[in-house]
Amino acid sequence: MDPKACWVGFNLVKGIGAVRVRALLEHFGSLEIAWQAPADALSAAGLSAKIIENVLKVRAENLAERAWDYVQRKGITVYTWDDAEYPRRLKQVDQPPPVIYVRGDLTPLDDFAVAIVGTRRVTGYGRQVAEELAGCLARSGITVVSGLARGVDGVAHEAALKAGGRTFAVLGSGVDVLYPPEHRGLAERIMLQGAVISDYAPATQPDASNFPPRNRIISGLSMAVVVVEAGEESGALITATFAADQGRDV
Repeated sequence: MDPKACWVGFNLVKGIGAVRVRALLEHFGSLEIAWQAPADALSAAGLSAKIIENVLKVRAENLAERAWDYVQRKGITVYTWDDAEYPRRLKQVDQPPPVIYVRGDLTPLDDFAVAIVGTRRVTGYGRQVAEELAGCLARSGITVVSGLARGVDGVAHEAALKAGGRTFAVLGSGVDVLYPPEHRGLAERIMLQGAVISDYAPATQPDASNFPPRNRIISGLSMAVVVVEAGEESGALITATFAADQGRDV
């Protein structure tokens, strides 16, 4: 079994995130050893009975192996904390995702990235601002990061592509589940000039609860976050809050 398949396996287990992955690494030395560990050893590593039950279920159904085969067939790249290619800025945040799935490519130059986020109900003025900012950043060699959503996100991605620059779309679903549907073509173009990224396992469907957590990845990948237009309870302001907590400029 490929060692990365073990990372994917734990990524599939409900209740295991960055904190518990780190605890498993400290206890066992590697996730490959942890994946083979019996229930009592997992308990000694600090996992609750319910989470151990979830681990054993994922193991029994061979979900890790099946997921690993799937990502290879689909050309999805998996990056873990162990990989030198894991985005440097994202790795520096508190509790970075142990696993990210990527369609497209990451380069060292993507260290220079700025997020542009905002409302789905963008005004004409907001559209103009998002286009000008994203185009200017892209022409200057800055990777434009956003969330592929309707409104400001889509405008920012389009402007970066039009300028011949690079852009990342961070999803609240699996990287093989492109949402919203009308942005599938945009996502395919982004993969040619950047990447589509998620910490959710492939085949994960978009759900309202998925989007606020993914915003920490948008800000984590970026040097700064620009909020073009946003409502008081918007995801864009959640991204701004994550950015401030991560020490990013807003």
